Amino acid sequence: YHQTNQKTNTGKTLKPWPILVDHYTDATRMTSNPRELLIARTAADVIEKSGYFKEGFSLQTGTGGASLAVTRFLEDKMRRHNITAGFALGGITSTIVDLHEKGLIRKLLDVQSFDKAAAESLARNPNHIEISANQYACFDSKGASVDMLDVVVLSALEIDTRFNVNVLTGSDGVIRGASGGHSDTAVASKLSIIVAPLVRGRIPTLVDEVLTCVTPGSSVDILVTDHGITVNPARPELKQQLENQGIKTVSMSWLRERAQLLTGTPNPIEFTDKVVAVVRYRDGSVIDVVHQVKE
Repeated sequence: YHQTNQKTNTGKTLKPWPILVDHYTDATRMTSNPRELLIARTAADVIEKSGYFKEGFSLQTGTGGASLAVTRFLEDKMRRHNITAGFALGGITSTIVDLHEKGLIRKLLDVQSFDKAAAESLARNPNHIEISANQYACFDSKGASVDMLDVVVLSALEIDTRFNVNVLTGSDGVIRGASGGHSDTAVASKLSIIVAPLVRGRIPTLVDEVLTCVTPGSSVDILVTDHGITVNPARPELKQQLENQGIKTVSMSWLRERAQLLTGTPNPIEFTDKVVAVVRYRDGSVIDVVHQVKE
C-alpha cells in the first residue's frame, strides 16, 4: 500500500490505496484481514513450490478476499524468479489487471469483468480479451480455456473430509450465491487449491459432510487454511513435491479434529422434503439438491 502523504515528482500527494475493492459487490474485495492474508501468503508459497510455477504458467484466482490476495503475493515471487504468466483466466478483477499492466501476465481471457478497473482495462488493453462462457468452460468443447489452465485458487463456504466443496449454501442451509466456474476450473486445471479459514466465527468451515456438494473432492488437490495445509491423498506426488521444498503438510483428519476442538459439534440443520434447487455438474448431471430449511 502507498504511504499517506507521499509526494510524487510533480508535487502531488498520493492518497493511500483503499483496503477494500468494492466497485459493485462485496464479492470482489481486497482483504485487510490478517487471517485471510496469512492464508493467501501460504497459498502463494504452495504455488511457488508446487512445480507448476514456471515461465508461461496460467492461472485463475477467485473473488474471495484470500483468493484475491494470492495475486498480490504472487507478484513478488514472479519478479524474484523472473517469471511471466502466459494468461490469466475467468472473472477478471483489478488485481489481475494490475499484474497485466505491469507486464507480469501476457494476456487476460475475460469471461466476466468483476469490477470497474477490469471493465476499463477491457476497453484499453488489446491483450485483455473478452471470451464467451462457451469458450471458457464448455464441457463438450475440445478447446475450452479451462482445459489449458495450470493453477486455480478457489474459495469455499464449506469443505468436507473428502475434499467436496460447497460454495452455494451457507451454514444455515440458505442459498448464498452462484458457483460460477468453480467445478469447471477445479477439475480441468493441473493444480486446484481451495483457500478457506478453518473456522468462521463459531462455525467450522471444515466439516464431515458439506451441506451442498458443488465441486467433487476428486477435483480438489490442496486445501490451505490458517491452521495448516492438507493435500488430497489422490495426489501423493504433489505432497512429496511440497515437502521436498520445505512446505509442511498435515492430514485432513488432524485439521478436522482441530476444527471440532475449536467449535464443538453444531446442531444439525432441519430441512423439509421440499426441493428448492437442483445442483447440476458441468456435464449437466445432477450432483446434489437443496432442500427448504424448516422455520
